[in-house]
Amino acid sequence: MELENSLATKIIGMAIKVHKELGPGLLESVYKECLFYELKKSEVFVEKEKSVPVFYDGIELECGYRLDLFVGNRVIVEVKSVKEMNDIYLAQLLTYLKLSDCKLGLLINFNVLLLKDGVKRVINDY
Repeated sequence: MELENSLATKIIGMAIKVHKELGPGLLESVYKECLFYELKKSEVFVEKEKSVPVFYDGIELECGYRLDLFVGNRVIVEVKSVKEMNDIYLAQLLTYLKLSDCKLGLLINFNVLLLKDGVKRVINDY
């Protein structure tokens, strides 16, 4: 979990940088693209819109889901730009963590005055 925590610290720092530059009120896709750019620029391995298959009843189904950002093959980042966070976003990220066997996810809502108020760490206890 030490590697995940180190990555999370970097991700949050870069998200704060993006938020300070752009402020709240833009579309989710803008923040995701800018955070992706910052991670790539800092040479952190990151994949955007990574498709992950769903396994059900022992078979792989082609109804896979897409992770907003998958950082260092260890941390899932879900980017939001919403007026208020909803429990469904948390449940969605937890499901993504379980289906991908990841331990840590970050739910980041950029539509806040201070980004620290929009960051939620989600841990998959398996």
